[in-house]
Amino acid sequence: MGFLDKLFDKSSDQQQVGKDFYEAIKNRRSIYAIDKNVKISEEKIEEIINFSVKHTPSSFNSQSARVVVLFGEQHDKVWNITRETLRKIVPAENFADTDQKMNLFGSGYGTVLFFEDQEVIEGLQKQFASYSENFPVWSNQSSGMLQHVIWTALELEGLGATLQHYNPLIDDEVKATWNIPSSWKLIAQMPFGNPVAPAGEKEFQPLSERVKVFK
Repeated sequence: MGFLDKLFDKSSDQQQVGKDFYEAIKNRRSIYAIDKNVKISEEKIEEIINFSVKHTPSSFNSQSARVVVLFGEQHDKVWNITRETLRKIVPAENFADTDQKMNLFGSGYGTVLFFEDQEVIEGLQKQFASYSENFPVWSNQSSGMLQHVIWTALELEGLGATLQHYNPLIDDEVKATWNIPSSWKLIAQMPFGNPVAPAGEKEFQPLSERVKVFK
């Protein structure tokens, strides 16, 4: 039984679920060294994506999140698009580092593209004019939650991932290549795959400086 199944199984040990949840949050890290040797099926990955999109909250239940999942040659294609887009703007003498990054991301098994449907957001702005300025902010917050949910769920299945932001540089070609609706705004890209090296050490600021509790 997977972690997501445990959350909705009333017979499961809720104390253990809590511990598993803590571990999942802690273990979700930026994993750059990935390859294509994943141990789970594409169907399972699709199930994770669908579950996450369905159950991640959004303001006014707007459900403005849109996701595109790329496997195989389609995954390779998005990082080739990114590479060639950056080649046009990065000086040739500095391009080696950029090329190496593209190789890292392309070495993975797949990529999740995160979008927010601006048509939905604009509709809410018209319907609730007094909150108009807030809806784009809430949209980004909801997208951030979805990114974290999917990232953590992939980690639970033994996959490594990072979150990248090459938008808006690649937006037009991405939309043209995969026939993406014009109202979908690209927010982030998440290459994922089998981790071949762990994340580096992570330093934490003192929680006493970041959290205030009043009783």
